[in-house]
Amino acid sequence: MTSSHAWHFFRAGGFDQVQIDSGADLLALKELDQKLWVALSCPTRGIEFDNRTLDLIDHDGDAHVHANEVLSAIAWAGGLLKNADLLVKGSDSLALTDIDDSSEEGQQILVSAQYILKCLGKADAAEISLADMADVEKFVAGLEFNGDGVIHAGQISDAGLRETVEDIVKCRGSVADLSGNAGLDQEISDAFFAEVAAYSDWQASANGNTDIRFLGEKTQAAADAFHAIRDKVSDYFTRCQLAAYDARAAEPLSRSAEDYQNIAAQTLSAQNTDIANFPLATVEPDKPLPLISGVNPAWQKQVDALYEQAIVPLFGRKDSLFAAEWAALCLKFEAFDAWQSTKPVCSAEALGGKRLREISGGGHKQAIDNLIGRDKAVETEVKAIRSVEKLLRYNRDLFNLVNNFASFRSFYTGRDKAIFQLGTLYLDGRSCDLCVRVEDIGKHAEFANMSGLYLAYCDCVRNGGAEKMSIAAAFTAGDSDFLMVGRNGIFYDRKGQDWDATIVRILDHPISIRQAFWSPYKKLSKFISEQLQKLASSKAAAADEKLIKAAVETGTPIAAGTPPPPPKPPFDVGKFAGIFAAIGLALGAIGGILASLVSGILGLKFWQIPLAIFGLMLLISGPAMIMAWFKLKKRNLGPVLDANGWAINARARINIPFGTSLTKLAYLPQGARRSMTDPFADKKPVWPYYVVIAGIMGALIGLWYMGIFETAPTK
Repeated sequence: MTSSHAWHFFRAGGFDQVQIDSGADLLALKELDQKLWVALSCPTRGIEFDNRTLDLIDHDGDAHVHANEVLSAIAWAGGLLKNADLLVKGSDSLALTDIDDSSEEGQQILVSAQYILKCLGKADAAEISLADMADVEKFVAGLEFNGDGVIHAGQISDAGLRETVEDIVKCRGSVADLSGNAGLDQEISDAFFAEVAAYSDWQASANGNTDIRFLGEKTQAAADAFHAIRDKVSDYFTRCQLAAYDARAAEPLSRSAEDYQNIAAQTLSAQNTDIANFPLATVEPDKPLPLISGVNPAWQKQVDALYEQAIVPLFGRKDSLFAAEWAALCLKFEAFDAWQSTKPVCSAEALGGKRLREISGGGHKQAIDNLIGRDKAVETEVKAIRSVEKLLRYNRDLFNLVNNFASFRSFYTGRDKAIFQLGTLYLDGRSCDLCVRVEDIGKHAEFANMSGLYLAYCDCVRNGGAEKMSIAAAFTAGDSDFLMVGRNGIFYDRKGQDWDATIVRILDHPISIRQAFWSPYKKLSKFISEQLQKLASSKAAAADEKLIKAAVETGTPIAAGTPPPPPKPPFDVGKFAGIFAAIGLALGAIGGILASLVSGILGLKFWQIPLAIFGLMLLISGPAMIMAWFKLKKRNLGPVLDANGWAINARARINIPFGTSLTKLAYLPQGARRSMTDPFADKKPVWPYYVVIAGIMGALIGLWYMGIFETAPTK
């Protein structure tokens, strides 16, 4: 793909990476084929980068920064600066003269920057910095109108209008203003006044209608009293009608004596449920409903309310109510009930009709709409204030982001830690610089296993467990002999804070060629050690069992009549001779192999012996070293980052030399003095020296017998 820009690339990690050195490189990045980018996406959390800047770049708010969003950020910032090279410097301040005001947006940003400095008492300042924008949210929130389209009661001077806003918030809920106060926006205001209008129209439909409001303003109270007891009164008159139909029904319909006996032992009150289930009054054929006395005490209060609110206004004061009068009363409420069924939902009903009429007729809706409109009118100016912060952040952070995105320059050059490097883990005499944050260890390990890196997953805590996180640390030098789940270390994050780290899971892969060379011998030594331990353990257990058995047999008296124990079988010389013969044959075979090997080596010329020994060791360790070499060549950073939500676009190799630089082993400082005298060192036995001397003498004798030391005969 051709490009009008002259690109420079550097090779690291086994692939070519673009080198960004100037503002022109940044602006031309849109022309570079994205197949040449190292990453195409990165998460906005879990990396060592300013979260606020990442959120500003992340236009779609999906918690990931994509390549096109990075390009958009570069184009926006580059278009507002007179010199794009300022982006390379990474400064957190910007001279006002560096802002390009040739565009309308540039003019607004420049004016906003000057306005911010003026409000901070720095009207004559020539530059603005992120430190000046530290309280930008408070600054914007402190404005009378901040462009968020939300108004709150605190910014309204008119007492009546302020009360209306408070009522709307109380009835319809609120949204938070940038100042943090509970306020209302256009949606809440429109919904509230729409409900009030519908409710007012519904109320007006009953005004002057004597069928609906037959008792005027008292109709609602009468209806409430009527509905509270309607079913119970209808039940009573139905029972009386059944008694008139059949006189035998009167007694059981009034409840039997047994029903009263069942509750007689209880502590009774008017609130008793059993009493409330009894009829409203005693049942007799065509008996009217008593209103003054003879009423079920559980319902006396409701009967009194019905009497005062409905019966007295319609029928006058009387001691009882006949069935025909009850039917007429029910008919009277039909129109009112039909009107009530069309009642619209209104969250402000609790404010009362009078207050709702004040709100509707006070012109408050128009006043609130005007305030919301004025707030929205300054949205452009407020955005310009935020754009000042955005430009300052891009000016400081974009260059660093690109060198950890389009290329991994920070990671491979070692000049600075990459943004995915969380800190350094100190464990097992090593420091590991390639440590990444992990949210789900199981999910991460499943994919990161393809990286070929030896990863130790650690749970890290600090402040007594108040702060927790998990990391994956790559061990790329040394060995894994003492790396195991449960080992503890210290993790230092990029802020220098220390965390207690504990290994909880390991992905086992080769770490170094040296480890692979010694691995066969270590495995053999471990196997022999385990077998010897098993043998010693079994012999000790057998001896203990025999001792316990002998002690029990000695201390147990023999009961009368018990036959004597069978005599122990005699020592079988033949059996043990066979065992010893087999052991002797095995040792003889091993000795024969060793003797043949030694004699073969001793049969060589003196200078060939070291080569033979080296070749033998190479024969043993060679396969493991070759396997490790191929695996170490294929180590790839990509799966480790992909498992964290990155989209790695290249095979970011971690070869042996580079891996060695990521994990540093412990060495004494240059020029340090060391005393070799250890007062607590184990005393070395003398016999190994005698064995070595005897071996050397035996070797010399063997060489003498082979004639190596004989001089050639002179002619």
